[in-house]
Amino acid sequence: MAGIVTNDTDSYDIEPKFVVQSQGGVTLVGGGEWKEDDLHLAQAHAPCLVAADGGANRLVALDKLPERVIGDLDSLDQGLHARLADRLVHIAEQESTDLDKALRNISAPFVLGLGFAGGRLDHTLAALRSLVRHSHCRVILLAGADIVFLAPPQLVLSTRPGARVSLFPMAPVTGRSQGLHWPIDGIDFAPQGVIGTSNRADAAEIRLEFDAPAMLVLLERAPLDAALATVLEALAVAPGW
Repeated sequence: MAGIVTNDTDSYDIEPKFVVQSQGGVTLVGGGEWKEDDLHLAQAHAPCLVAADGGANRLVALDKLPERVIGDLDSLDQGLHARLADRLVHIAEQESTDLDKALRNISAPFVLGLGFAGGRLDHTLAALRSLVRHSHCRVILLAGADIVFLAPPQLVLSTRPGARVSLFPMAPVTGRSQGLHWPIDGIDFAPQGVIGTSNRADAAEIRLEFDAPAMLVLLERAPLDAALATVLEALAVAPGW
């Protein structure tokens, strides 16, 4: 690590060089609400620890030093700027969120996100939008009672019959399903139209297909370790957008 990395561009659509490159999963921590137990569990699956801006504050308080701190750094405690100087990735533009900034600077098989949902509603909505904007990333957010991720083109997921499987479209999208109580075949989903919340599994395995990177999948997170392991296993073999 060498000094503060500054990555200012005229447009945040320009893909910068990855500053975090990991062969395994990355645990990405934001400045919102999260539990210490969730951090330990996330790191068991994704050992590489990265903070989005103010997410570093609590990590340092827990004696956890992130490999990198990415963002505009306006939420980072002033006393940490010097301490973490060789880990800071300063991106000054204000057109994107710190989650966006982090995701476009991380190259990893998958990212587990803590502290981006479940607190302020506007932050939660922005985080969900980021999942769609960065459809090339395999990001799973821990969000309150759920885990949420962007559906790949095809997904085969082990589950228990009766488990809630909520679908929420972020843009117009259609799909097909096997194993859901209410099949989605032939339905035109859209945020302002038909959505798919509170569906449920009727089998031990469900199959989903979608025609665009626009459908969020929300699953019950309890028990979290089993839920995470199941989703990670499914995403590992699923095609990407």
